[in-house]
This record gives sequence, structure tokens and C-alpha cells, in this order.
Amino acid sequence: MTTTPAASRSRLDPEPVPRRDWLGLSSLWAAAGALLFGVTGMLKLPKAAVLASPSKKFKVTLPESLAAGEAFVPPGRAVAIYKDAQGVYAVSSICTHLGCVVKPNAEGFECPCHGSRFAANGEVTKGPAPRPLPWLKVTVAGGAITVDEATTVPQGTKVA
Repeated sequence: MTTTPAASRSRLDPEPVPRRDWLGLSSLWAAAGALLFGVTGMLKLPKAAVLASPSKKFKVTLPESLAAGEAFVPPGRAVAIYKDAQGVYAVSSICTHLGCVVKPNAEGFECPCHGSRFAANGEVTKGPAPRPLPWLKVTVAGGAITVDEATTVPQGTKVA
């Protein structure tokens, strides 16, 4: 490293930075950058990283063309809604064996995972499902049907 004599330097030339000063300033900038990076990460922590799930209670309007004893499955829901002469009722379409979503068929429901079959009222007709499908709470107010997926009711509970 060559140094220029003080006489040949212009007064407008910057002062040379000693090596120790440069290393000290570099370490300060690195520490400040790490601190800024850490604070930025901490600010992101309060935000939930989960997707919002739909409400367990929802309103549905049954189609006029729905025949008695025919299942209506609202899009995006694991519920089958029935309407007959006694009233309206809802049956969960989550298999009681391992939680697969059962598909409605002519006799009731069939589990695509392990072959369990259920009658339209949720009773098990073929295993390995250990329990019948649960019936869900239904309320009718002003023609609008409200189904509560979080609340089960005794089998046979219908709302007029």
C-alpha cells in the first residue's frame, strides 16, 4: 500500500480510512442489517398462517324440484339435506369409520374409501363403519333452512 505525501494531496481529497476503522464500521453495518432482518421477521409473527374455514352454521334454500327422499348436497359442504312429508332433516356425510366424505346413491350413502354403506337415514347397512351418520340440527325460519354442522340431534329429529 502506498501512501501519498501530505504535500502532494489536495485538500479536497478525502481522508484515508484506516483499516481498523473500516472493519469496525463494516461490523456495525452487518449488525444493523441482522437486527433489521430479525425485526422484520418478528413483525410477521402475529399474522395467522392458516386459512379461514367456512362457518359451521349456514343457510340453504332447497330446490323446488327436490323429490321427497332425495338428498340435496350443498356445494362445498359435507351435509345431505332431505325433505319429506314429516319435515326437513340433515345428515352429515362424514363417514364414522375414518372420516371420508360419503357419496349419496340410490339406497343412501356409500363411502369411497373403505366401502361402508349407509341408509338414507344414516344407519349402517354394511361395515366397517362403527356408528350411523350423525343427524345435524336444522331450523326453518321464513322458508330459509339453517343447518348447524357443529350440533348433532337424535336420529329421527325433523323440522316442519
